[in-house]
Amino acid sequence: MEVQTKTFETPNGLVEGVQTKWPGFNILLVTGPKGFLACPAIDVDACERYGAAAAIVESTPDNPIGTLDRFPNRKIIKANAKAQALGIKEGMGVTDAFALIA
Repeated sequence: MEVQTKTFETPNGLVEGVQTKWPGFNILLVTGPKGFLACPAIDVDACERYGAAAAIVESTPDNPIGTLDRFPNRKIIKANAKAQALGIKEGMGVTDAFALIA
């Protein structure tokens, strides 16, 4: 297992990306003080039950996010109610969502 991190700057402050890599599988997420954005391996509905604002970033086995460098080039495909309350919407660009969780 390998863990990598990357900081992203937004107009509202910094957010921190984390990637955990196993052979053939990754989990990626970017966190901020108000919530987080994640790959589809995370259950955002369960996160809502814990009071966390969370949204899913587009990724498929044929076109995975793959790296933290590729994360900002994606779109939001699902947001729980807490994330929607921050202004995060399906179809939104990830860099715009970064600013809303910062």
